[in-house]
Amino acid sequence: MELCLRPVRQSDEIEFRSAHVSLWDSDQFALGLDYRADEPFAAFVERKACAARGVGLPEGFVPATFLIALVDGEIVGRLSIRHELNEFLATEGGHIGYGVLKPHRDRGYATEILRQGLIVARSLGIESALLICDEANAASASVIERCGGILREKGVSSDGGPIRRYDIPLS
Repeated sequence: MELCLRPVRQSDEIEFRSAHVSLWDSDQFALGLDYRADEPFAAFVERKACAARGVGLPEGFVPATFLIALVDGEIVGRLSIRHELNEFLATEGGHIGYGVLKPHRDRGYATEILRQGLIVARSLGIESALLICDEANAASASVIERCGGILREKGVSSDGGPIRRYDIPLS
């Protein structure tokens, strides 16, 4: 498996749009967190580049790096790294979020996305990454634990669902 992470590009438009719909239809999970189908794709690409630099962020947002995961040139998932935590992210979102498209699951891609993402997070100065997953998402909990996650606590999300909060030391 040769999985690589890289920023989304204009040339990814057709495949990205299809992957976004596929992931949403299967899991109600967004490939592009603030992606809007009704806008030019170039605007989304530029917004992601600006967010990584902390430029033009909407109220309540923090600088964040968004990368797509590719295997043999095909989008298989995504990674989001929030460079810092605000109140919401400290309780609900964490530093790192990732997702794998349904047809590409159970191949080790999520583990590799997170493993590479931790290297990126360390390069951004994050010393300990907070990751949060739903209690019922055993696959995600397993990925986090395989990548060094230490269960900090079990809790409840704002919608009342049980969640797990993990720390992964990066220093």
